[in-house]
Amino acid sequence: MDDLERVGQLQDPVRRRLYEFVAAQRGEVGRGEAAEAAGVSRTLAAHHLDRLVEAGLLESAFRLPDKKGPGSGRPAKVYRRAAQERSVSLPPRDYATLAGVLAETVDLLGGEEQAEKAARAVGARIGRRGGGPLEQVLLERGYQPYQEGGRLRMRNCPFHVLAEDQPLLVCGVNLALCQGLLEGIGDDPGRAALDPRPGECCVSFTQDSKTNED
Repeated sequence: MDDLERVGQLQDPVRRRLYEFVAAQRGEVGRGEAAEAAGVSRTLAAHHLDRLVEAGLLESAFRLPDKKGPGSGRPAKVYRRAAQERSVSLPPRDYATLAGVLAETVDLLGGEEQAEKAARAVGARIGRRGGGPLEQVLLERGYQPYQEGGRLRMRNCPFHVLAEDQPLLVCGVNLALCQGLLEGIGDDPGRAALDPRPGECCVSFTQDSKTNED
């Protein structure tokens, strides 16, 4: 199955809802929880979830029951978003390789400061076009924002592949981009800060004053 066929699995509306729910969660998701979120039976959810695993869009594992010993029941099957990313372009394009070359060039020339300045300007333009609020702009850019402990965090890094190869450069550019987004929507750029977590974006935001007042 190639990436086009894999992504095509999401044409089914139920499968799409299940995938989006599982992908948006920080931890693993059980069949019952996913079924309730998608508004379908547990049996139907299990069928579609396993199809998504076969397509490589989700990963599955088994969670041992909390109760041990006789009568504890069987391990429950749980799901999480697959770590490997998929992309489809017709005709085929390879922007990731070009982005990698440019990142290497910036590193070789010592142009991190200039790259961050450019990223902040680009972020400001995106913010002005998007018009806010911040969570909506971030959602449209693929960051998957969520609220936790008085901060706005992001489950997905849109630059994950590059960040693995050039973490300091890419995270610095990403922070500048996010600061630019805030500036573009008329918010305080100081709300954005580096706050890396395994498997998530390296940037998080403090709550704005309006949210705190509410």
